[in-house]
Amino acid sequence: MAKTSQGVPRAARLVGAVAVLGLLTSCGGGDGTSSAPQKVTGTAAPATEGGTTASAASAAPSGPTPTPTPAPSASASSPAAEDSPTAVSARCHTSELRASVGRNDPGAGQWNFPVVLTNTSGRTCTVRGYPGAAFLDASGKQLGPDPRRSAGTPVTVTLAPGRSAWAGLTFSNPEVSGARAATPQSLLVTPPDERDPLKVAWTAGQVPVSGNASSVFLTVFAAGSGP
Repeated sequence: MAKTSQGVPRAARLVGAVAVLGLLTSCGGGDGTSSAPQKVTGTAAPATEGGTTASAASAAPSGPTPTPTPAPSASASSPAAEDSPTAVSARCHTSELRASVGRNDPGAGQWNFPVVLTNTSGRTCTVRGYPGAAFLDASGKQLGPDPRRSAGTPVTVTLAPGRSAWAGLTFSNPEVSGARAATPQSLLVTPPDERDPLKVAWTAGQVPVSGNASSVFLTVFAAGSGP
C-alpha cells in the first residue's frame, strides 16, 4: 500500500511535467524562434510587430499617381502685367514722327529755336536725349560743323499719338558775333537713337558757319512744343 500511495504522486508529477513541456513547445522553440501564426477568422489584417502603421507600399492606392495642378502665375497677357510700370513703350522711330522748327525766342545776342518732334503714329512711344541736326544748302551740302551738345540731363519723354517733344537749337546772332554766315535751305533733324533724318525747310535767315562764335548748340528733349 505504501508503494502504491508513493507511485501515484510521482506519476502525477510526471504527467504535469509533460504538460508544461508541451505548453512551452507550442509557445516557442528553445532557440527563441516563434512558431507560425495561427490563422484567425474575420476581416481585420494581423498587426505587425512594429505597431499598427501600414507600409507605404500597402497604403498607396492602386493606379497612376495624379499630377498636382500648378499654381497660377502672372503672364504677359494678364491685367497685372499690362498695368505694370515696367511695360515701357518702345522709342519713337523716324517714320512715326514729324519735325518742325518753332519761332525764334531771341535773348542777349542769342537766337533760340525749338526743334519739335510730333508723334504721328497710332501708338505711344518715347524720345530721350539729344537730336541730331545739320544745316543744308540748296545742293544738299552741309553748312558749318555739326552742332554741339549743351550740358543737360536726358529724360524719357513719353509721346501719346499727337503729342510733341522739343529740343533747343541755339547760336549767337551772326550780325553780333561777326562769324561768317550762310543761309540754309533746310535743316536735317535726326531723332534720338535713329539713323534716318527728317528734313525741315529753314526760313529763319542766316546761321553761323565758321569763325569766332560759330558754334551751334542743342539741348536735350523736353515735353511740349517749346519753352
